[in-house]
Amino acid sequence: MKWTNQPEGILLQRSFLFGITGIVLGTISLLNSHFIFYQAPMGPLNGVAILLQLIGLSLAVLVLRKRKITKETLEKAKVMTLILAVSLLFFILSI
Repeated sequence: MKWTNQPEGILLQRSFLFGITGIVLGTISLLNSHFIFYQAPMGPLNGVAILLQLIGLSLAVLVLRKRKITKETLEKAKVMTLILAVSLLFFILSI
């Protein structure tokens, strides 16, 4: 089944999971680059974190573009888009 045919609740849930996973991985990478817990390259982890945040952001925008959704779902998608856009901008600028 295509992701565009999924209900809005499932898409927002997946958006949250992808986004929060990307934020956690980005935070781990950022903390490790400053405090050096492990001697490992953080480039691939940064890339995966940004990719996961982009996927989460695109799912939230997909919900926004759907027709005939409730106001509550629309507000959740707007907040999710705002949060993921700000976190993506933060992690891109912190690299």
